[in-house]
Amino acid sequence: MTRTAAASSTPSAPSPWRRAALWALLVLALTVLVWLLAPWISPAPPRSLVMSTGLPDGAYQRFGLRYQQFLRANGVELVLHPTSGGVENLANLYDGVASVAFVQGGTGLLRLDDEADPASTPLRSLASVAFEPVWIFSAGLDLSKGLGALRGKRVSVGVRGSGNEKVALDLLAIYGVVDGQRQPAGGTTLVREGSTRTAELLQAGEIDAAILIVAAQAPAVQQLLANPHVTLADLEHTEGLARRLPYFQPVVLKRGSVDPARDLPPRDVALLATTANLVVRDDIHPALAYLLLEAASQVHRQASLLNRPDEFPNPRATEFPLSDQAERYFKNGRPFLQNYLPFWVANLVQRLVILLLPLAAILLPLARALPEIIAWRRKRGLYHRYGELKFLEQDVAAHALDATERAEAFAQLDRIENEIIQTRFPLEFTDRVYTLRQHVAFVREQLQHQHAQAQREA
Repeated sequence: MTRTAAASSTPSAPSPWRRAALWALLVLALTVLVWLLAPWISPAPPRSLVMSTGLPDGAYQRFGLRYQQFLRANGVELVLHPTSGGVENLANLYDGVASVAFVQGGTGLLRLDDEADPASTPLRSLASVAFEPVWIFSAGLDLSKGLGALRGKRVSVGVRGSGNEKVALDLLAIYGVVDGQRQPAGGTTLVREGSTRTAELLQAGEIDAAILIVAAQAPAVQQLLANPHVTLADLEHTEGLARRLPYFQPVVLKRGSVDPARDLPPRDVALLATTANLVVRDDIHPALAYLLLEAASQVHRQASLLNRPDEFPNPRATEFPLSDQAERYFKNGRPFLQNYLPFWVANLVQRLVILLLPLAAILLPLARALPEIIAWRRKRGLYHRYGELKFLEQDVAAHALDATERAEAFAQLDRIENEIIQTRFPLEFTDRVYTLRQHVAFVREQLQHQHAQAQREA
């Protein structure tokens, strides 16, 4: 094919295989980018979680076992860490030993000073999950007028270092049963045992009274309530005590609620109660916080002796600031995707959305600007070739080229023409492209004319 014929040939389009390879490379690059950014932008939730519960025979441990079963069904292993109670649970949360724990009311952040910042604590409440009544059992003592009658008696106040002990000593201090240093007064003997052992000692007559702060479902409470020889104190000071100790609230154990057949209790009993809080560290993964709230909804929604169905969990009476996830959960319910997808699938889709939204915000404007950038580059290349051809035309017109210069000029024209043929220009550039090719043909004719003249002269 002659150079003139080559100049008039139709530009060839890029191969479909080449376009497919470019798209595949782009998709691969985006996939690698998302994979590299994922651990920083949207990390996956851990597969295991540590929960501090309480005494092995207590209600917290029983709750923890049900949480463990629920989380295992959703692919998360919940490791239970038995403790002496709420005080040790708090220490484990602060020290990072556990990420979630049950915390008894009265052992945590009771009241904040006016100058204190509620967000200064690294702990957050997910919900209040149960009432924890103050069960004051005795061997026939009349405690309705107060706990002063326990002075000089043998009283069980719970395991040393537990939340039960702290709250029990707070109550006894009000009535002078212990002094300001929380030491027994007037010959009082303080016994520190767990709830199950305390129930055994009271029924055996080895202690005179017991203060238990546990959920109504606790086996020791059920056992003592059913024993006709054990008296449950009906306090007349519940409203006043709740004013003095704000973590308390008055509740009523209704007549016949323990055993209607035996009319137990034979009358309404006024009790004090704290609330058990489900508390987490503020660095817990949001997906796990939602999963724990779902578990709480399954475990604590049933009625008890002191609450109706679906009263728990709730966002009220939490001693720590409520977490962001809990606020959204109690306002809007579970995350949208978890209504239709399994936990890990919903979490994966949510993470992909979080990752792809910033990329889309970058790629969409880029995709709109890309055609203009490409057109600008092609236009710039076209004008560059016009300038190159102009200088070559001036050289040809200025003087007769020798054989070497003519060969270089022909090679330069071939290169310019091949670049024009292989480049895909927008339709609006069609007239400029054909004009440029005509100029290439014109300069080539000038060179051919010089070549023929040189041959004649030779």
